[in-house]
Amino acid sequence: MNEPLQPVARLAGAVKRYGAQLALDGVDLVLRRGELLALLGPNGAGKSTSIGLLLGLLRPDAGRAELFGLDPQRIEARRRIGVMLQTAMLPPTLRVGELLRLTASYYPDPRPLAESAALAGIGDLLKRPYGRLSGGQQRRVQFALALCGRPELLFLDEPTVGMDIDARRRLWAAMRALVDEGCSVVLTTHYLEEAEALAQRVAVLDKGRVLSEGSVDELRAKVALSRIRCLSDLDAEAVARWPQVASASRAGGRLQIATSAAERVVRRLLDADPELRELEVQRAGLAEAFTELTRETAEQEAA
Repeated sequence: MNEPLQPVARLAGAVKRYGAQLALDGVDLVLRRGELLALLGPNGAGKSTSIGLLLGLLRPDAGRAELFGLDPQRIEARRRIGVMLQTAMLPPTLRVGELLRLTASYYPDPRPLAESAALAGIGDLLKRPYGRLSGGQQRRVQFALALCGRPELLFLDEPTVGMDIDARRRLWAAMRALVDEGCSVVLTTHYLEEAEALAQRVAVLDKGRVLSEGSVDELRAKVALSRIRCLSDLDAEAVARWPQVASASRAGGRLQIATSAAERVVRRLLDADPELRELEVQRAGLAEAFTELTRETAEQEAA
């Protein structure tokens, strides 16, 4: 098998319980070299537990976890990864540059300090004590610490929480640069636009199981709805009663329609309102796909 196709991380039939609670129920996941995999799911879906197994912080009750074909607790595997978890306890009195130099010293081939700082956008923070930084600045420092060892695999657990829009987009650019270098990334995020913008593949988890997995386009295709927006004087309540219209409402003066038959509805709109203008039709986004997938699971379990 060619090197680019070799899995760098794998869960195979992974089961994990916390007492009577089943956190993971036979999860299968594979991450390949140079791929960004986004793990999505509501709170308690099993995302953090999956990462904990891959990091060797937890052990599966059944099934197995692998890093580079090895037990995740093996030092040979751990030296090849970088990690940014949701919380980090770092010495508040150390300056950012000192933290970077200390962390880089643990790795055999770390990035130069200036390169790590530039990727994370913290070049202006190197002389400042970590404890005096804002929450968003601390997250950027944590990102720099995760990548400074030149990892082959990077785990990012809600990396952009607390960041403003500009800082978030700079981090997105850094993630893309790392993937272009051949680094693999496991990303968990509640920002669905983040997964949509970055991920080559998405896995949706809920109640410890993988509900769906594939590219963003493949997940979108599982949801038949399209969104129609236009300027029209048509009554939204009347349009909502049309065949194959899931919903219709007004927002900001525009008529907004969700439908499973966009072409048919558009034709009827044009017939019903010759003055209709500024017509837009969009496929369901990742947010709609995520909502629909988790809603269907909840309805099946309630039935």
